[in-house]
Amino acid sequence: MNNLLSNATEILLLVFLAITFLQSGIDKLLDWKGNLGWLTDHFSKSIFNGAVPLLLGVVLVLEMLSGILCGVGVFQSAIDGESVFGFYGALLSALTLLMLLLGQRIAKDYVGAQTIVVYLIPTVFLVYLMQ
Repeated sequence: MNNLLSNATEILLLVFLAITFLQSGIDKLLDWKGNLGWLTDHFSKSIFNGAVPLLLGVVLVLEMLSGILCGVGVFQSAIDGESVFGFYGALLSALTLLMLLLGQRIAKDYVGAQTIVVYLIPTVFLVYLMQ
């Protein structure tokens, strides 16, 4: 119980990232065709045209790894107060969000890029807290 209280901010942010990335990854797995179709159209006039299936697979793997590491980090922080898995999860989450941000900017979806920044701010704060 003491670890929960002393690491409450980190744990809450790790839960936030675990939910965000696991839900997004599972959605991509369950609706691959729908996501692929939407993204193929979204990037049709960009340098990513033709590479969308590969890039979607890369994003799926990164999102799932980020979510899993953050989830494991929650338990590690709560049980023994350590934060190795959580730190790597937060760091990978930040890198994944930067990749998504780059994609939105290249697609000239500036509103979508703004939305990603909303997720990036607490993620970078978490990396800072866990260093």
